[in-house]
Amino acid sequence: MITFFRNIFIVPELRKRIIFTFLMLAVYRIGSQIVIPGINMEALAEFFEQQKSGILGFIDMFSGRNMSRMTIFALGIMPYISASIILQLLQVVWPYLERISKEGELGKKKITQYTRYGTVVICAIQAFGIAIGLEKMMSGNVVLNAGWGFRFLTVITLTTGTVFIMWLGEQISERGIGNGISLIIFAGIVIGLVPATLGVIEKLGNGEMTIITVILMLAIMGAIIGFIVFVEMGQRRIPISYAKRIQGRKMLGGQSTFLPLKVNTGGVIPIIFASSVIAFPGTIASIFRGNAIADWITRQLSPGMPFYDLLFVTSIIFFTFFYVSIIFNPTDVADNLKKNGGFIPGIRAGKNTSDYIDKVLSRLTFIGAIYLALIALVPEIFMNGFKVAEIPFIGGVLYSILPEWISTGMGLNFYFGGTSILIVVGVAMDTVQQIEAQLTMRNYESFSKKGRMKGRK
Repeated sequence: MITFFRNIFIVPELRKRIIFTFLMLAVYRIGSQIVIPGINMEALAEFFEQQKSGILGFIDMFSGRNMSRMTIFALGIMPYISASIILQLLQVVWPYLERISKEGELGKKKITQYTRYGTVVICAIQAFGIAIGLEKMMSGNVVLNAGWGFRFLTVITLTTGTVFIMWLGEQISERGIGNGISLIIFAGIVIGLVPATLGVIEKLGNGEMTIITVILMLAIMGAIIGFIVFVEMGQRRIPISYAKRIQGRKMLGGQSTFLPLKVNTGGVIPIIFASSVIAFPGTIASIFRGNAIADWITRQLSPGMPFYDLLFVTSIIFFTFFYVSIIFNPTDVADNLKKNGGFIPGIRAGKNTSDYIDKVLSRLTFIGAIYLALIALVPEIFMNGFKVAEIPFIGGVLYSILPEWISTGMGLNFYFGGTSILIVVGVAMDTVQQIEAQLTMRNYESFSKKGRMKGRK
């Protein structure tokens, strides 16, 4: 491991990329300390302390705890992700966007441009909702000078902050190492692990938590991390053979290889997509805070509620299949194999090969979707519980039969959720994989002596 880290800084280009990435993340953290003008921070902190187990706590995690402190990066990168989801969905139903997406690099730039415009629109809507929600919080104690001046300033500040984060992410992806958007989310989660750990130690000291609870929590975290690494490195290898052919005076082909299909081809993106979709209605409902319907929607979209859990799991499964269908096209793979003289033993080239790959990929995608749903939901149940009493017709009976901790949870810190662990582990594996690729090209040793680390892509 020491040799691996030493080799990183031996390669000049890799060293520059890593330093650039850290500098961009440092800029992001500096911006996370700048608070929106006109906010009573004590009242805001008191409000988020009450709401840390709800949907606001979930959104706050993805914003890197900028929402609870209402900094210029309070919206985080979620509006950009929401815009990406909308554009990808429109490509399926709108022929114009579908045609643009197939125009190569030029079409990709056009789609990216539309995504940026959509990000600005979503930011403006969410920022206005936040401004209205802040004015209505705790009888107006959060906002010092409410009115259209505060609303306009909030919309401009939060929208500009998200656009700047989007630019930082693109710069990291282009000139740094790793995926910029994922690393920004990663940095926001990791930065909160230290105060979360100190909070657990404090609860242990004052008796709010027992040593058995802490050991159980660490055991659950260790099991989840091990399970994530095991599944993320799992793959189904489809054997590929190449026919011999003569090209000029050389005999080519005749070798055998394999087509690796990841168990979790979609990575962590489906969970981020699902989280973004669930967070958006809650933000809209906050504009109409005090209205009976809006309050009901906000309550139902809180972690632990049956409707929230059902919608979350359904969204994860849907976006897993949807995202995999976008990034992996079995027809294109079959055509490329046919052009290069490759074939799957026992399967005819062309459509039969495409159908076979699609069949295998669909089964793997289903397993990956269930895995993502379990990772995201099971730890949330341990933390916030599953409000069985809210289930229609049979809720009361289940509440009286099941143990109390199932409905109330164990009260663990929000940072130890399965979603955050999955993002941290997944992004770390992807980044290490890219670093290893750079080292392998220059004949340096990788992180693992047994071979290259298998990433998620």
